[in-house]
Amino acid sequence: MIDYKNKTVWITGASSGIGRALAIQFSAMGANLILSARNNEKLLETLNMCSHQLQIKLLPLDLEDYESVGRKSNTALALFGGIDLLINNGGISQRGLAVDTPISVDKKIIDINYFGTVALSKAILPHFIEKKSGQIAVTSSVVGKFGSPLRTSYAASKHAIHGFFDSLRAEVNQYNIGVTIVCPGPINTNISENAITASGKSQNKKDDAIAGGISPEVLAKKYIKALQKNKQEAWIGKKEVFAIYIKRFFPTLFSRIIRNVKVT
Repeated sequence: MIDYKNKTVWITGASSGIGRALAIQFSAMGANLILSARNNEKLLETLNMCSHQLQIKLLPLDLEDYESVGRKSNTALALFGGIDLLINNGGISQRGLAVDTPISVDKKIIDINYFGTVALSKAILPHFIEKKSGQIAVTSSVVGKFGSPLRTSYAASKHAIHGFFDSLRAEVNQYNIGVTIVCPGPINTNISENAITASGKSQNKKDDAIAGGISPEVLAKKYIKALQKNKQEAWIGKKEVFAIYIKRFFPTLFSRIIRNVKVT
């Protein structure tokens, strides 16, 4: 089991939800933290919820501006003299039919969820290779394992994450670098309220499935355990996790179920 005391952990999407819960728990474990998100005011709220605040640095970051993440990574590396674990948790969800969604909205989702995450990971990779150690984690979704209505581009971005990081894991194993993909089911956060619709605007309401999901605190504990065990992939949730097995072993049945399931 990996001990994160005095290790440096960089968490994106740390202003709320899963990222905030991870920050609070890593702080209690004695880790040095770099917390990133677009909203600095919300990052300050996260900081104030953590226990070892002198071991925390805030670094505002916009994943959609993925051309700038190289500069941000240099800043992050200098804050504590290096990084041991990068948690790619920042992202955006979607609620809209494909036929109604313009390419500009699809591109925004892919830019944030895929290109922003990949750009940041690639920026940190030379540091991990040089010291021959490190971990990269990425928050995917059960929708990274199967498609779901109203989430075409979101699902595409998460499927792409799996393709990239599964491939990357094979490339960097020789450098003692771990790669973990975490696939949560519905988590009771504000992700559905912030999800963008076909118009490109936030949905501004919570889905029933999200409201009935597990808490971010429970998710964070399981997330960290998966990282401590250096797992390649972790599926965390309720009954929706079984859909991954149904899709794998009974694809025709899964297709009938997903066409009729209530997904909002």
